[in-house]
Formats: sequence, structure tokens, C-alpha cells
Amino acid sequence: MDNKLEIIKLYKKKINILKEHNRFYFNNDNPKITDAEYDSLKKEIIDLEKKYNFLKKLNLNKKNIGSTPSKKFKKIKHLKPMLSLSNAFDKNDMKDFVNKISNFLNLKDKEIELSSEPKIDGISATLIYENGNLIKGLSRGDGIIGEDILQNLKTINGIPKKIDGIKLPSLLEIRGEIYIGKKDFKNIKGNFANPRNAAGGSLRQKDPNETAKIPLKYFAYGFGAMQPMIFGSQSEFLKNLKEWGFSVNPLAKVVKNLNEIELQHSYIDSIRSSLDYDIDGLVYKVNNLKLQERLGNTSNSPRWAIAYKFSAEKAITKIQNIIIQVGRTGAITPVAKVEPVTVGGVVVSNATLHNEDEIKRKDIRIGDIIEIQRAGDVIPQVISVDKSKRKGNSKKYIFPEKCLCGATTHKEINKSTKKEDAVRRCIKDYDCDFIAREKLKHIVSKEAFNVDGLGKKVIDQLWNLKIIRKPSDIFLINYKKIENLEGWGEQSINNLKKAIINSKVIGLDRFIFSIGIRHIGQENAKILGSFFKSINKFFDLFNEKNRKKTLESLIDLDGIGQIQIDSIDSFFSSNKNVEIVKKLIEKLKIKNFKTQNKKGKFSNKTIMFTGGFEKMSRSEAKSLVENNGGKVLGTISKKLDILVIGNSKPTKKKIENAKNLNIKTIKESDWYKLLDL
Repeated sequence: MDNKLEIIKLYKKKINILKEHNRFYFNNDNPKITDAEYDSLKKEIIDLEKKYNFLKKLNLNKKNIGSTPSKKFKKIKHLKPMLSLSNAFDKNDMKDFVNKISNFLNLKDKEIELSSEPKIDGISATLIYENGNLIKGLSRGDGIIGEDILQNLKTINGIPKKIDGIKLPSLLEIRGEIYIGKKDFKNIKGNFANPRNAAGGSLRQKDPNETAKIPLKYFAYGFGAMQPMIFGSQSEFLKNLKEWGFSVNPLAKVVKNLNEIELQHSYIDSIRSSLDYDIDGLVYKVNNLKLQERLGNTSNSPRWAIAYKFSAEKAITKIQNIIIQVGRTGAITPVAKVEPVTVGGVVVSNATLHNEDEIKRKDIRIGDIIEIQRAGDVIPQVISVDKSKRKGNSKKYIFPEKCLCGATTHKEINKSTKKEDAVRRCIKDYDCDFIAREKLKHIVSKEAFNVDGLGKKVIDQLWNLKIIRKPSDIFLINYKKIENLEGWGEQSINNLKKAIINSKVIGLDRFIFSIGIRHIGQENAKILGSFFKSINKFFDLFNEKNRKKTLESLIDLDGIGQIQIDSIDSFFSSNKNVEIVKKLIEKLKIKNFKTQNKKGKFSNKTIMFTGGFEKMSRSEAKSLVENNGGKVLGTISKKLDILVIGNSKPTKKKIENAKNLNIKTIKESDWYKLLDL
């Protein structure tokens, strides 16, 4: 699957499924899938982000931290955001984690100490102490705002109401996990699915006396805010937690290299069935707290920590047939219809085969016995084929050369690699009914026009009735044609009318994303929105002469490359696309793009780096700029404010170009002075 829009579509689908399961898990304490399935879903998302870097720029995953706090309780803000952890699923993932830390900090071959401890499947809770006194207690919530559950937390024996000692910060935000032991769970009365569900339900009792009846326990594992910062390492902090009276997991251990990581992981995996609490992996944190501070966070997770999960669940089944599906960019995707099989408590009957080349590479045939791995509610993937069980009646799959619409398909030549794409595509675009219908589903999606009530099934229904065929038809629906249809009452029609009216007002960046230009995701659309500012300027793309000049200026935009530019050119070179977009615009009020700048010492500044640095990596330097309100450019242009020249092998041409444009240049030493280092 190399089509960018199809990749984004799949990615968004998985993100939305993850959000739904976060709601079940964090807010309702009633997960609908197993931990392994949940982790598999997150892994699929991570794997996509690793394979396709542009997905990270979409920032879709940054809000997938917990869920909306319950309305039953007062809301409290965490002193510092409670971010989710990135996941590792094998040795290579952990190796990548360690290497990224080393590269970011420019530590090269130096060993990095990591603090490890089991990852308990419980309920996260934050405790805030002021001068040693417990003043606030809150749930995870959405990671920013949590529920005030202080009185309930005070009923737990493992949570001290007052702490003291020689080393005691005046303000301390302690984080930990509330759980119920397996043995205690067996004796609890009530209709609880599992210990986690019981713990969550107990913490959300309005009456603390009811909470006190449940044998809740608390493992403290870390901190959010701390004033002043008086500890040097995570292991030192854990030691002090014990001295203050908190329970700390006795299996916590400091490891120094990948070999020790694997030994610890294997050991804990071997004994986890004997533990009195459920765990699904180990958490590894950079032990040095100063290094943690330098590493900082990404949009949704700390760079200095990772959860190394245990293996996901898999299943064996048989391929009954292989069919194809057509995406909105014309991508032809094969799907295996398999004998229904239960994976982690959920019955699945489809598995993705990705593309034609994947089928050939794995030699997948109809009738084969296969191993599949499920990832939440997302269609599972085929892991392997058991060729030893292949019988004479298994059939090779001949990938069709025609689309479901009957049109010819082709594989495009990648302009960068000069190689043929793996994905086969329909050549008819909007003239293909299957493509046109999928484009409509994209336009009404939450990330685009967000037309509530126009889901995939409704689009299919209205399409089959020939009520809608192109985007502008959405705003011209004849409601009399649907009022007598099954499932459509007065209220549902009124709701749909309201949703469509509301969707007519849309921001420029969302509009750009919605029209479905290949390779233009949400982040790219924001960059283009920032460039065009208004829909009037965007009209330059409709005219061939103006388009050429406009596209030439896009090359200076950081985040917009030749692939995106070629795709924009191709899209607006189609008279039919231009006609469709123009008719759509007539129905809309498109708001100008508004830029939101972070405040900091580099506010409204653009900076570029050339050459290697001695004290920090390029990644750390970029992170520092962005966290201080600036922007890092990839090319020399008049928009650049400062060129920072590293001591190691700077590019002479960049320096010359900067001087010719009268751009300020500074040395590496001056850069550290700017940062007060």
C-alpha cells in the first residue's frame, strides 16, 4: 500500500478505532477487546508511522491519551500532561528506542541506564502533595484534565495522607497505578468483568465508604511535576517513594544495555502468570532525570520512556476466497475471506493482503492454512502461510488487471525511485463509481467536513438511490426522497439537515484536505492553508498559467516536497476535478487560515542548521526551536532568519546562498549562547 491517501485513510480508521476503545477502557472501565488486541492496534498505528513519516506530521495520535473525564466528578488539571507511552514489541523496537535516545542526545557509543518495572493493567491515579500534605487526587482523564477522586483515593491503605523525609520537594505530583489483586478479585461481589473493571468502578463511587469496601492497592511509579527537582535518577526517586510509605514494585530494576533488557523482559514474562496482578509488559525509562529533561516529549509521548509489550495473540485459519476492494484514489486492495476464527474473543472473517506483490512474495493461495494477527477492530493481517498443509486443491490467485468498474488498472512509476509502485490503480478516477463513492465517504468524514449522520452506510444508501453522485450533491439532497425510507424519521432527517448546514462553514486547511488530493494529508493541508491564507489565493491552482507559478513557490515550504507538488499539479490538471471542486466551493463559506504561533525566544523565527553539532543532535536542536515558537526550514530561502553552522562538515553552498540573501549566520558556539547553555 504505497498510495498516500489510502495510507492516511487506513491510519485515520485505526486512530478512530483506538479512540473508541480508549473510551471503553479509560472512561467506562469496560474494555471491549483484550490488552493484546489493543496493543496490536497501537502497534499497527506505530508501524504505519515508522514506515510513512508523513503520518507523524498529521498529529492525529497526540490526543489518544485516556478519554474524556466523567461528568460525575469535579475536573482537575494535571500539573503536567499525563502522556501515553510509545510501545515496543520486539528486540528491534527496543534497539531503535535506545539508538534514538543515543542519537538525540549525541551520546554515540555510551551506555544509557534504563529503569525498568512491570506495566500493571490497572487504573492510573495522580496524587499531588504540597509540603508533604496530600491536597489533590485525580484520575488520568484525557491526560490533561482528570476527575477529582481524592476522597476515594484516601480510603486506600497504600496511599499516605502525609509524607516527610530529608529529601522532600515542596510540590510533588506522584503517579501510580491502582489495582486489585487476582486473589482479592475472586472474593469481590458484583458483576465485574475483570480486576481492572472492578478497580475503575470502585474509584468512581460517589460514596467513598463504598470504595473503602474494595481491597484496592496502589503502586507508585513516577512523578509529573516536582519543585524543586532534588533527585538525580528514577531509581533514586523510587527508593524515596518507599521511604515515604508508598508501595513500589519489587521487580523494578536498572538495566544498562540491550542484553540486560532482553534478560529482564524474558524473566518477567516467564513469571507473570504467578504474579497477583495482571501485567502486559515492562516500562523502561531513562534513569538519569537530567537526560529525561533534555529528551523531552513528542506531541503525545515522552522520548525517554517506552512500554515493551509481551507478544500479541494470533490465530490459524483458512483462506476461502480472495476479493478486491477499490479505494478513493483508485488503489486496488486484495482482501482474504477466511474461515471465521476467534482471536482474543473476537470473531474475524477478513484479512488484508496489502497488494499484489505481497501475495506473490508470501505465495498466498486460496485454500491455504494461514496465521493471522488481529489488531483491535481493524482488519487482521496475514503473518505467514503453512505450506506444509497445502493441498492439491489450493489455487494461485490471479490479480485482476481490471477494476470492479471494468476499467483498466495500472502501476505508476515512482518519480523518485524510478521503480514501479506496488499498488495497482484504476485509471478512471471520478468516472469510476467505486472511486467516486469512496471520495464522498472521505469528504463527509470527521477529519474533513464532519457531516454527522452521513456515515459509510448512509452514503452507500444515497448512492444506490442516485441521490448523491458528487460532493456538491451533499448540499442539494432532496429530503422527500428519503423521508419514507427505512431508518429515516423526522428527527433523523432534521439532524442530517442541521449537520449539512453546519458543515458549509469550513476552514481552508480542512477544505484542502477534504477534496482528496493524493499525498495531501491533514498536516500537508495545514501547511498549504498557511501558504494560501484564503480561498481566493487558492484559485490560482485552477488556471494552468497561475498554477505553474504557484507550484514553483511551494517548493520552499517545509513539509511540501516534489511528490506533493506533482500530485497537486496532476489533480488540478484534470478539468473534471476542477469542475467538481468549483461546484463544491459555490455551496460553502471557506474561512481564512489562522496561524497559531507558540511563544518563546524563537517566536516567528525560521532557523536552519548545517553541519553536525558537538553538544547535541540535530533532532534535539530542532525540538528546542519548535518548543520555543520557531520553525526549522529545510532549504535556503528569503524566508529564513538564521542559519546555524555546526563545527562538523557544514555545507558550503548553503552558507554561500545564505550570505548572498543577507541571511544572518551564526556559529555553533553562538547557538549555545542563544540557548543559555
